[in-house]
Amino acid sequence: MYFIPDGTEKCGYYECQKCGYRFLSTETEEMTVCPSCEEDMDYEIGPDEVMGSSEKNAKLIEIEEGEDVEKMDVLLSLAITGGDYEWI
Repeated sequence: MYFIPDGTEKCGYYECQKCGYRFLSTETEEMTVCPSCEEDMDYEIGPDEVMGSSEKNAKLIEIEEGEDVEKMDVLLSLAITGGDYEWI
């Protein structure tokens, strides 16, 4: 699987309220940190600057369980690759 480890039985489907990125996570909390926004964080700061913090800005849309975990993972992976299913 592309987003989560093989054999995962339960995961959360999230949407970031800041950038709109949708993703799966092994977490199932109400809010979590968006991997896309966290990737954009600038960790190189000057002496007078304050280090940014990771915000929990991605909201849980639904919890996927059982076979739905793998189906959702494949659908999101196909969306990212533009429909190229040869890598699966």
